[in-house]
Amino acid sequence: MNRKRFLPWLGIGMAVISLAVAAAGSAGNTSRSATFKAAIVTDTAGINDRSFNFLANKGRLRAQRELKIETRVYISKTSADYRPNLDAAAQDGHRAIIANGFLLADDTSAAALRNPGSIYGIVDFPWAALKDTPANAVGLTFKSEQSGYLVGYLAGLMVKKQGGKQVVSAVGGKKIPSVDNWIAGYKAGAQKASRKIKVLIDYSGDFPPSTAPKCKEIALRHIAQGAQVVFQVAGGCGLGALDAAKEKKKWGIGVDADQYYLGKHILTSGTKKVDVAVFKFIKGVKDGTLKPGRDIVYTLKNGGQGVGRISPKVPKSFIVKMNAIRKLIIAGKIKPPSKL
Repeated sequence: MNRKRFLPWLGIGMAVISLAVAAAGSAGNTSRSATFKAAIVTDTAGINDRSFNFLANKGRLRAQRELKIETRVYISKTSADYRPNLDAAAQDGHRAIIANGFLLADDTSAAALRNPGSIYGIVDFPWAALKDTPANAVGLTFKSEQSGYLVGYLAGLMVKKQGGKQVVSAVGGKKIPSVDNWIAGYKAGAQKASRKIKVLIDYSGDFPPSTAPKCKEIALRHIAQGAQVVFQVAGGCGLGALDAAKEKKKWGIGVDADQYYLGKHILTSGTKKVDVAVFKFIKGVKDGTLKPGRDIVYTLKNGGQGVGRISPKVPKSFIVKMNAIRKLIIAGKIKPPSKL
């Protein structure tokens, strides 16, 4: 080919290649910027509490797997980590961010205002009660008093059947609404089974598994006062209360997750489907179907609350009675109290 004729074609070819490279680079950048990311920020109990944070992480992993998205956990070792973690999650490009717990409320409100490009969901705290009611936040709340009522009723039936001192125990973590609604329902349910039942209630002030000895000490004290059933509402700390029940051959009731796997001393568990709430929140943000600036309430009726596996030692007639109570709660004919 004539060299003079070849050079123009060479220039055109190089230009085409340059445009192709530029287009490919542009497509790559678009793909990266369009990647949807979600995160959870734990409370101080950590993700191995076998309860509250464990469930939130379970929901995150489900979202990662089923929605094929990037996710991350930000661990809060102390309450001082809440705000930096909530901000970092947004700055790292996470569009959906879950603040896992009542105690993160003020920091979530502040972080949402500072990071309008992300949507925050806070577990166990109503949106309307957030300090600044940020438009890019959602309250993920639970009627835990409903499940508490059911497990309390079952505990009451068992104590009534067994005879002896008519006493049951509740060991809470911190005295906050998301703990007290469980206990209020439990107390009312137990006394629905028998008015003679006394409910002992105390708080450890902590949730992390490392503080389990505190909850065990409380449970042992309650057992010494005649408690035949111990209900733990203290996350990882509450594992100590269930250990006390096992040691003294008393019934234990788990919380949030189904904790039947802990042993044959577990009567049942009051379950809170935090994993479901987290997954649905992330999916709703990703799909663009979730509207912020409101609360999403989980109940027995919509499957957000429940009862875990029940010991085979429980008479079937008791389970029938409990399920009849469940229907009455769902129908609104029984309204368990949410406050003590």
